[in-house]
Amino acid sequence: MEALITTIVQPFVDYPEDVQVAVKEEANKVVYHLTVHPEDVGKVIGKNGRIAKSIRTVVYAACTDTKKRVYLDIM
Repeated sequence: MEALITTIVQPFVDYPEDVQVAVKEEANKVVYHLTVHPEDVGKVIGKNGRIAKSIRTVVYAACTDTKKRVYLDIM
């Protein structure tokens, strides 16, 4: 899943080498923490959060095989 998130985000940021995804698993959920360069945060979030919502939709759809709830945090 980390590779999917990285593949989605890297093409539209100015600093693709700074894209990092960390995973935190708990009993009933999995949280993916996406970290990008401070100048790229606006590009990843988009106007009114449209791009962030789209990224989350793709990630949530790809995680249908797990029983745990999946979250994506953009830092």
